[in-house]
Amino acid sequence: MPEIITSAGNRNYEISIRKGALFQTGTIAAGIVAGRRAYIVTDRNVAGYYLGTVVASLEGAGFKTAYSILAPGEASKSYENLIEVYGKFHEAGITRSDLIVALGGGVIGDLAGFAAATYLRGIAVLQIPTSLLAQVDSSVGGKTAINLSFGKNLVGAFHQPAAVIADPEVIRTLPEDEFSAGMAEVIKSGCIKDLELFEKIESGEAGLEWIIERCIRIKSAVVEEDEKDTGVRMLLNFGHTVGHAIEKVSGYVGFTHGQAVSAGMVAAAGLGEKLGVTKSGTSERMTSLLGNFKLPISSGLPAGDLIRAVRSDKKTMSETVYFVLLKEIGEAVLYPVSVKELEMLLAEVLS
Repeated sequence: MPEIITSAGNRNYEISIRKGALFQTGTIAAGIVAGRRAYIVTDRNVAGYYLGTVVASLEGAGFKTAYSILAPGEASKSYENLIEVYGKFHEAGITRSDLIVALGGGVIGDLAGFAAATYLRGIAVLQIPTSLLAQVDSSVGGKTAINLSFGKNLVGAFHQPAAVIADPEVIRTLPEDEFSAGMAEVIKSGCIKDLELFEKIESGEAGLEWIIERCIRIKSAVVEEDEKDTGVRMLLNFGHTVGHAIEKVSGYVGFTHGQAVSAGMVAAAGLGEKLGVTKSGTSERMTSLLGNFKLPISSGLPAGDLIRAVRSDKKTMSETVYFVLLKEIGEAVLYPVSVKELEMLLAEVLS
């Protein structure tokens, strides 16, 4: 598998996609920072599988290591954990020449990335995504954040990783529902940018390593064009407006991020068809493919609650909500919808 060199802002970084890359963590880390302290942020589930390997590799390359092990789940992406991690950085003597290692899924990548972005005004972060969702999406592109009680990812920063290690071997330890959650983001990539990817998943022809590489190349190309999420990068939010509303209304329990995005994509496709933007039959085709991975096509949550949550989303501007809609599979557009029209149409779609 390849080494992808991607760029954002004024710097390049390497994304290593190969089996066994996890064992090269120390070598990769030594090539990206001058310091020899590394602080690892991970969670209990991941630590049991991979923390020992990463620590051994880093220490073999001359790093002094320390780590925090957080509870798994979205609730860990909190202000309280952020402050705790800052304190651990201080205790470990982390300086601006040292390294933060984000070892985990999207929650750990976001929290550790944001801590690295803001402690001492910025420290290098090595992203080691251990979930399919994080490998194909959140570990690439530099978006970092924590949640607040009134919304997801409302405090964050753009902080590009110094490198990314995407080892396909770690996916084998994922529970089935977590693998399926990652496939929601894979299917999203096909929906917005890559008809061939979507079709090969439909036909069962796509191998896992090919999928990971294909999705990372899509994400990298989009980020290179629009690092700060003001143009084409917004298309990556397909399914996320309603998806984030589902997460918020559910209190971040009962739905993984991928499951929420799955239901959000179906809602967006239905909305697009009602607006005449999306090719008729698209939502049915998406529903069929998502069902193959046991992903939900609706949340069952009250439509009124979801609509109120959509209105508070950070992509809402005044009385207009900017929705990512599909023209057809493989082609997405950013489409402004008035709040009044949105409320009427979403009430139909979500019910």
